[in-house]
Amino acid sequence: MTDSIMSKAATMEIPINSNGDTGTLPEDDSLEQAAKLQWSLDEKDLQQVMVSGPNLNETSIVSGGYGGAAEGIIPTSSIKGPAVRYNAEFNKRIPVQGLGSNMHHSSSSSSMMAEEATRGVAVEKLETVKKWGLNTYKCTKQMISERFGRGSRTVDLELEAQIEVLRDTKRKYENVLRLARALTNHFYNMVQTQHALGDTFADLSQKSPELRDEFGYNAETQKLLCKNGETLLGAINFFVSSINTLVNKTMEDTLMTIKMYENARLEFDAYRSDLEELSLGPRDAVAMARIDAAQQQYQVQKDKYERLRSDVIIKLKFLEENKVKVMHKQLLLFHNAISAYFAGNQEQLEQTLKQFNIKLRPPGADKPSWLEEQ
Repeated sequence: MTDSIMSKAATMEIPINSNGDTGTLPEDDSLEQAAKLQWSLDEKDLQQVMVSGPNLNETSIVSGGYGGAAEGIIPTSSIKGPAVRYNAEFNKRIPVQGLGSNMHHSSSSSSMMAEEATRGVAVEKLETVKKWGLNTYKCTKQMISERFGRGSRTVDLELEAQIEVLRDTKRKYENVLRLARALTNHFYNMVQTQHALGDTFADLSQKSPELRDEFGYNAETQKLLCKNGETLLGAINFFVSSINTLVNKTMEDTLMTIKMYENARLEFDAYRSDLEELSLGPRDAVAMARIDAAQQQYQVQKDKYERLRSDVIIKLKFLEENKVKVMHKQLLLFHNAISAYFAGNQEQLEQTLKQFNIKLRPPGADKPSWLEEQ
């Protein structure tokens, strides 16, 4: 009966007067009774209506005017937007959970993957710091034990003797390099002084007619000495450059390999001492696992130590051969150039530079041109 009354109320025509106001309807009493009947439904019947209501996937929509009721079924999947359910009791729209879970699931998955990647990087860094700390602790312990005479160290007497000879040779060659640079600076100043003195003599020969010949002779002599001095400076600079390469590059490279070898030796002895201490302890399952791990680390450090030891032996051999070859050439150059200069043999001095393929820089070659200065 309620449905018939509601249908009648929904299809009733409402007359409008000329002023736009609704007129008095004869059916006002019927509408009031229908409203009272609707609100008289108890809560239980309303809940039953809500439970047995239309499916969310198929919504019945009434289309048409007051004259008829043409119904069409529109699937809710075709309606875009957030899914909601209409609560007739409280006149509210309640979101339906679960329909937008795909997007939420994909975003949560990407955030979880990013978090896992960050966590993996952090764990890797932590493991690296842990290994570094453990290795530093063992090496420091071994170093202190060796310094106080409590620990044993691996010694290669022949190799260590060669290393000590190399270090002593490097110190002596550094002294030679320092003295050769000092000689170059002093000789350069002397050549510059001779050049200025020759210019002064030439100027005085023009302004002093009574001493023109005497000033002229001295000016020519100083210019000749200046020219030979510049030639000798070229030979000395080549000598200094070669010694510098031998000392600060070739020898230094070998000493760097020696330093790596000494660090590997210290690590090898540290892990060897650790393995020996574990071997003297109990032999239970936990101790055996630690011994196996220590044995593996010991083998790794032993291979590294032997590899670097072999590298040091090879580099020392090649360094000695290279040193003899380079110094033989440079000492011969230095001797011939100095002898020719102080003997006044200009041809022999120039021949010496040609013999060793030394090209002199023209005066002012180190200065930038006027185009480069712009």
